[in-house]
Amino acid sequence: MLRSEQGRLLTDSFVTHCGDDLELIMTHTHGVDNKKIHKLAWDVFRECTKIAKEMKLYGAGQDLLADAFSGNIRGLGPGAAEMEFEERESDPVLIFMADKTGPGAWNYFLYKIFADPFNTPGLVIDPSMRKGFVFEVHDLVEKKMIRFDCPEEIYSLLACIGSPSRYVVRHVFTRDGLISASSSSQRLSLVDGKYVGRDDPVMIVRSQNGFPAVGEVLEPFCTPVLVAGWMRGSHHGPFMPVGVCDANCTRSDGPPRVICLGFQVSDGKLIGPADLFDDPAFDRVRSRCNELADLMRAQGPFEPHRRSMGEMEYTALPAVEKELRSRWKPIRE
Repeated sequence: MLRSEQGRLLTDSFVTHCGDDLELIMTHTHGVDNKKIHKLAWDVFRECTKIAKEMKLYGAGQDLLADAFSGNIRGLGPGAAEMEFEERESDPVLIFMADKTGPGAWNYFLYKIFADPFNTPGLVIDPSMRKGFVFEVHDLVEKKMIRFDCPEEIYSLLACIGSPSRYVVRHVFTRDGLISASSSSQRLSLVDGKYVGRDDPVMIVRSQNGFPAVGEVLEPFCTPVLVAGWMRGSHHGPFMPVGVCDANCTRSDGPPRVICLGFQVSDGKLIGPADLFDDPAFDRVRSRCNELADLMRAQGPFEPHRRSMGEMEYTALPAVEKELRSRWKPIRE
């Protein structure tokens, strides 16, 4: 379906997967939030759902939260990240795709990439990056946004994004206003009292020549960070960087996985991809993720493996609480 639109609605496209999630990468000249682009993505997901149901695959279409398209795919289930820019002489773009975690999973990594000189030496030695970057943060609870100029407001930034269940880095810009990174900020929750779908976020990062180098963008993923999601979306687990061939969430329906495909964008065409985590340089972090998975799984139904009560409102737990509500009795002291 995407290929049939190349040369018409689309300039180019690439299809892949992370875990059980279908990933659609598209280039075009119609700007962000274009209704026809979003409708194409929606139609692809709907057609694939029909095939999955014919095959009796479990959870077919669970991330599609509506029967009809409403003009924009955001809010209908699938995560979406977009950015619009004029091509430079050389424009490397990295696409990160995750399974079994939520949109706040990118917070740590975006901070390290664009604000931490210990990770990104270009912030110190590259004159084109020394001004720093601007972080646009979204409050998923109160539906509002704020921007932080960094490095001046790093502490205020961290005060917010250290709570990734509520605050999400949506965009990063240069101090001159050029888009540097974009992430999906959709968070699925209860619909009609039932937990539907999963939050499987995506992220786009531009690299080189005024932006962090490819190696600086990838370096934070050498640290095994704990993220929310994993089994039933109800647990914390290590975020494991893997090649596409290993993007299969198996152990206890996880651990959470992330893949990264690198493209060179040339006249709107996607040159590549390079499977950037399919590299023995990431073997050690994968081993450490497995050790953390052992530790977290040993906690069973207890926090911190299981998410806190405040976060569990986005899972199936409210149905259990409803069953028990009439059985609670006041304590007489």
